[in-house]
Parts: sequence; C-alpha cells; structure tokens
Amino acid sequence: MKKASGAALCAVVVVVVAVLLCEAPLTAKAAVTCNPLELSSCLPAITSSAQPSTTCCGKLREQRPCLCGYIKNPNLKQYVGSPGAKKVASTCGVSIPRC
Repeated sequence: MKKASGAALCAVVVVVVAVLLCEAPLTAKAAVTCNPLELSSCLPAITSSAQPSTTCCGKLREQRPCLCGYIKNPNLKQYVGSPGAKKVASTCGVSIPRC
C-alpha cells in the first residue's frame, strides 16, 4: 500500500511540475533592453510638428521602463525632457515619469 501511494504522489508531482513549466512562458514578461537608439523613429516628431509614427509610439511604450534612466543621464535628459518629447509622449499616451 505504501508503495502505491508513493508512486501516486510521485505522479502528481510530475504532473504539477509539467503544468508549471508549460505555463511559465505565458506568464513571464520579457525584460526590456534599455537602448535610447530604439527611440530614433521618434526624432522627426520630436524635432518638428510631425505626428509620431506607430513605430515611434510602440517603441516609446516598450522603452517606458527605461525613461527614468534616460532622464537621469545628463547626455539624454535634455532630449527626454524637451517640449517636443513631451508632446510625442502625450500623443502616444505614454506618461513621462517623475524620477
């Protein structure tokens, strides 16, 4: 009897582990690689009155977790905090964080 219950327990553990492994890719979020060059498609809209492209807005949403790092970088702060960048962020529905 003990042998049967041990085998059943082992089978249950195997099934639970298999289910968790199968679900992991569905629930895991990919890490964002912070690269300000990813926002180069936004440059025309930042420096002119042009509307931001869908590519620009997508990249801006993707890079949202990186914006504080860009704001704290003395070489990038002037671009992220510029009126043109704020206009593009607003048009794309992305709020610029206070860091």
